Amino acid sequence: MGEIATSDRQITLFYSSKSKRAKQTLAYAKSEGWPVQEIDILKTPPTGTQIAELADRLGIEVKDLVNQNHPAYTSKFEPHEFSSEDWIKMIRHNPEIMKQPIALRGKITILVETPTDILRI
Repeated sequence: MGEIATSDRQITLFYSSKSKRAKQTLAYAKSEGWPVQEIDILKTPPTGTQIAELADRLGIEVKDLVNQNHPAYTSKFEPHEFSSEDWIKMIRHNPEIMKQPIALRGKITILVETPTDILRI
C-alpha cells in the first residue's frame, strides 16, 4: 500500500501555487463539484516515498517528474543523469522543479498538461 491515500470520492491535487496552469486546474476540479485535497508542493514538499509513488502511479521514472526546462532547474543544475534517489533529493529540496499538477482519484493518476485534463479523472 502506498503512502498517498486516495478516494474515488475526491481528487488529490499536487500542485504549485505559483503555477497558472495549476490554479486553472484547481478551478476546473472545484467547478465539477469534486472535493479537492490540495497539496501545494511549495508549502508541503512531497516526501521521497510520495515522489516515488507518484512516478510509479504515472508509469514513469522519477527523473521524468523533473521539469529540466524550469528556470529553477536550469539556474542550479546542468543536464545530467542521476540515480532515482538523487532525483528524489533534488525534488525534495527544490519542489518547484517537479512537473505538476498531478491529480489522483481512486486508482487514476494523471499529469495535467492542460487544465481541462482534470475532467478526465
